[in-house]
Amino acid sequence: MATELDDLATYVAVVRAGGFRDAARVSGASASGLSEAVRRLEARLGVRLLNRTTRSVTPTEAGARLFERLGPALGEVAAALDVVNAFRDRPAGTLRLNVPANVARIVLPGIVAPFLQAYPDIRLEVTVEDGFVDVLAAGFDAGIRYDERLEQDMIAVPIGPRIQRFATAASPAYLDARGRPEHPRDLLAHACLRGRFAGGATPAWEFERAGEIVRIDTAGPLLVQPGAASDLMVSAAVAGLGVVSLFEDWLQPHFASGALEPVLEPWWQSFSGPLLYYAGHRYLPAPLRAFIDFIRSDAGRGVRQG
Repeated sequence: MATELDDLATYVAVVRAGGFRDAARVSGASASGLSEAVRRLEARLGVRLLNRTTRSVTPTEAGARLFERLGPALGEVAAALDVVNAFRDRPAGTLRLNVPANVARIVLPGIVAPFLQAYPDIRLEVTVEDGFVDVLAAGFDAGIRYDERLEQDMIAVPIGPRIQRFATAASPAYLDARGRPEHPRDLLAHACLRGRFAGGATPAWEFERAGEIVRIDTAGPLLVQPGAASDLMVSAAVAGLGVVSLFEDWLQPHFASGALEPVLEPWWQSFSGPLLYYAGHRYLPAPLRAFIDFIRSDAGRGVRQG
């Protein structure tokens, strides 16, 4: 029975990861060992669960049906085992979070170290993705996002700064050569370093002042997918290639050093800070419960209200 449960869990991990190599990276097991476990499960069930090619691993129709039922079922098993945590002196286990790049860069650094120091038996796994994710289906305990429409059974808890701003900036050398914009529409005559979402959309830059909202469809020499590649935009701006628009917190070190100069600051748009969200209809694993308690506590108050 234990071996069968392990093989079922392995199958779910492979499907969620989209392949044996990625599942092996997450689990720390070998790709060959995971492949053997799935083959063993297929032999036991007498049906092929995965279509394997040199480029991809996808579930068959039978495999997809099994995956749909297994995810919640294994979640319930994990929740049942987690009940034992209530009898421990301190919570233990793995907490899996899905967060956008700016949260990983701006919010989590002030939280992770003190949290793990307070709970040394908890292991934290952080996956960085900027798109919206069904955290339960993807195998995460919780996600962090900005003001997005959540399902009715999701609970949201503030985490990190409650108010943030998008900032616009360029290097002093660039502004000396091209001029300093006085109105957002002036950016139409400037080189702007843009971000494009994974789906292909290139969002307009939005500014607001005294109730007036201005959206500008800018253009320039560099287009990147936001997230980890945002550092490339910042580097290009520091090098004098154009104007960048990004989280103020992300650009703040460059403002402090003088490498970048704020542009159109009176027009910078404010927005509410990120939220930790999780399913409200299920038993909370001890590591997630500890994390929620931590960000609500005095220890987490500074990073929550910063």
